[in-house]
Formats: sequence, C-alpha cells, structure tokens
Amino acid sequence: MSEPIARASGQVQVEYHAFHLADAGQYTQPPFLPENGLIFSRPGLAVVLAGVNSGPVDVTVEIYRGAVPLPGHAEAWDEVVDHSIESLTGDMRVTAMMDALPELPVLTPFGPGPYRARVHARGRDRAHDAHVTDPVEAFLLQVWPRQREPDLIHRHNDRYGQSMRQSVQT
Repeated sequence: MSEPIARASGQVQVEYHAFHLADAGQYTQPPFLPENGLIFSRPGLAVVLAGVNSGPVDVTVEIYRGAVPLPGHAEAWDEVVDHSIESLTGDMRVTAMMDALPELPVLTPFGPGPYRARVHARGRDRAHDAHVTDPVEAFLLQVWPRQREPDLIHRHNDRYGQSMRQSVQT
C-alpha cells in the first residue's frame, strides 16, 4: 500500500450523532439518507454518523495520492465503507458542529473536485445515544482523489449502522 502524504489523529466533538467533512461555509446538512449506515453527503459537505449522541470520538485521517487497497485489518473495524465526496473549494476538513476545528489535515489537498473517502468505524454500539466525556468510538478516514462511484461496502457489523440503514428503508 502506498504511504499517506499526510496522517494525523485527534479528538472530534460529536453533536447529534454526527461530525462533518466540510468545505468552509458549507453548513447546510444534506437530506438525512444514511443508506450505508455510516456516511452520506452532498457537494461540499459529508456527514459521518456516530453512535454517541454527544461527546468526543477518536479520529485518524490519512490522505493519499491514489486509490488505497483494502488492508487486511478491515476485520478490526465494525463498519468500513467507501463513499464519494466532493470538495467545492479544495479545503474540505473534519469539522465539529459546535466546537473548534480539530487539528487534522485538509482532506482535499489536490484541489476542488471528487474524492473517495474510506470510512472505518469501531465502537458505535458501546454508548449508543449517550453523552460521553471520554472517547468510546474510533474512526479512520482514508481519502484520495477519485471520480464519483457508488458506495462500496466492505464491512457492516454494528447494530447502530443497521438501525440507520433500516430507517432509510421505512
């Protein structure tokens, strides 16, 4: 696997079960359609779903120049989904809805356009719907430039994701 050009970890504050991947000024949430149970988006903004209602989660960001093969550690995660995102400005970042911007790298350093985000999640069932003061969930975001494609599901294994997928079907 190619080495990331940028990698960093930090805590992100979740509010209302979500944190965002957003271009500056893009705060209007897309229609709530969590078809894959983990991430949904519109140009300029993506919503990543967390199990906790509010509190910090651990987030690691890795940025790549090209496609990232699925590593052998996918089974260490409860959910793994590839999802297409689009940056309108080339300055898309991980953002918290009601908190300071976390110190994580720009997700779209190659300019505006389409990107692929592989989102890994672990621990979303541990404190479902709770307010937490210490992280109980972890997310890994791997991002690279790529034309828009349908979602690719690598792993669906938590109850929270299943409940989100079922909410779209009803």
